[in-house]
Amino acid sequence: MATKIAVIGPADFMHNITLLAEQIKDVEIVPYIYSQPEESDAITRNLKPCDIVFYSGGLPYHFSVEARKHLTIPSLYMEQDEMTIAVSLLSIVHNQNITLEHLSVDVLDASFFSNVLKNIGAPEANHHVIDFAGMLPAGFDINQIVQFHQELYKSGQTKMALTSISSVYDQLMELGIPAQRMIDPSKALIRGLLNAKAKAELIKKNAAMIAVCHMSFPSLTYPNAKVDSFARSIQASVHQRADSTVLLFCTRGDIESFIYTDSFRQFLQSWEGVATVGFGYGETASDAEEHAKIAQRFADHEKTSCAYILTEMKELYGPYPDDVKFQSLVNVHPELVKLAKSIKISPANLSKIIQFSQYRQTLQFTAADLSSYLQVTRRSAERMIKKLVDHGSIKVVGEEMTYTQGRPRALYELDIPVYNFGKESP
Repeated sequence: MATKIAVIGPADFMHNITLLAEQIKDVEIVPYIYSQPEESDAITRNLKPCDIVFYSGGLPYHFSVEARKHLTIPSLYMEQDEMTIAVSLLSIVHNQNITLEHLSVDVLDASFFSNVLKNIGAPEANHHVIDFAGMLPAGFDINQIVQFHQELYKSGQTKMALTSISSVYDQLMELGIPAQRMIDPSKALIRGLLNAKAKAELIKKNAAMIAVCHMSFPSLTYPNAKVDSFARSIQASVHQRADSTVLLFCTRGDIESFIYTDSFRQFLQSWEGVATVGFGYGETASDAEEHAKIAQRFADHEKTSCAYILTEMKELYGPYPDDVKFQSLVNVHPELVKLAKSIKISPANLSKIIQFSQYRQTLQFTAADLSSYLQVTRRSAERMIKKLVDHGSIKVVGEEMTYTQGRPRALYELDIPVYNFGKESP
């Protein structure tokens, strides 16, 4: 079944990404076109069912921050990086024969522009760059950016504008000011779609994971109308273990779509005295049940009606529905700490990388795979991999061809005794 990706962006972006999406198997693009990035909030509030939302850039993503709080699906945006800026600058220098000193540029983060200049050995002086990250979300004024380009052009300091915003480009063209939009490289667009697809598939996989709800308090006996109503809300089957203990078997997705609702709060408050609930996730029903019991023990310590969740990765979240915090119950292996110190990487990151290897169906992986799992940038994942390669803890085992022309991506494999650092009981 195809992954349905709702793409929110301007018309030119939509044209390019729709064509490139044809190269990716099992991806369906649902386009939502705006003329101004501020429209992304209203668009997000009126999305039809989809698996993930992909924004054309940081602006529409930031403008939809309030609407995204109500999404029950993941979202991400096309990041502007050094490659985008470098390709755009090269296009202007090559096709327009305009030097960087005679160019005005607007970018989300000016540090990316500075990094490009450093990489090519160009001096940073005499460049005209405006950074609008600090304007977001409340202080953004598109007219300020247009005026920045206009004044430089009219004063003769620049001959052309390079803009990250389609609506700025449209206004500059109306004013008769030569302009070019930032060019999103095809490879970057495809990578963005692949990341969106991978994230949506991971969410779906997690949503289908076995979950158990453990309830045990003195006033609870079964059959019970409130328990049955709660079970129907999370599509769970009910199993009684003892007079005051009831287990509900369902899925992770059903739990996470219900736990933030007023109905769950009302369920907790409907019991006399303190009501505590533990939710557990696991690869097997027995693992999920054990995690649910542990989660409820944490809820019992709160002395108020609440719930905790313990995931398959021993990650503890709670108390719900208020004041939710996170902590890891995994004890770090002493040998892992020693290894992390020699590699010069944090024990937490090394532990996550080992867990990544243990849970994958294949031994080989790319930097993009690791980046998706750790939920970090590609650059951060590559830095971790380089440290592990330099230490001899990761080896390069092959190459993976990309969907477009360009260098193939390296395939890696961990070369450390990952099974020596197994899961530990909390």
